[in-house]
Amino acid sequence: MRIFLAFSFSLLFALSSFHADANKNQAPEVTKKQAVMIAKKSEDGRTLKITEQDKVFTVRILKTNGHVVDVHVNKKTGEVKKD
Repeated sequence: MRIFLAFSFSLLFALSSFHADANKNQAPEVTKKQAVMIAKKSEDGRTLKITEQDKVFTVRILKTNGHVVDVHVNKKTGEVKKD
């Protein structure tokens, strides 16, 4: 019984260590604040609104000429796409 308990605890520890290592290798996601900064590098203007979807943040920017532009920032990569 003791051997079984020792084996169970060892297995549990090994699996939790493996899970923690797997999470360290993933790149951290872009935050809302970072998404706004990335979008403003792409388009100059005043931020009107930011919305969050599954894979992207949409940052709505009012440009100095009066046009409104939506900039989509990928949450994982930080890649920018414009409308």
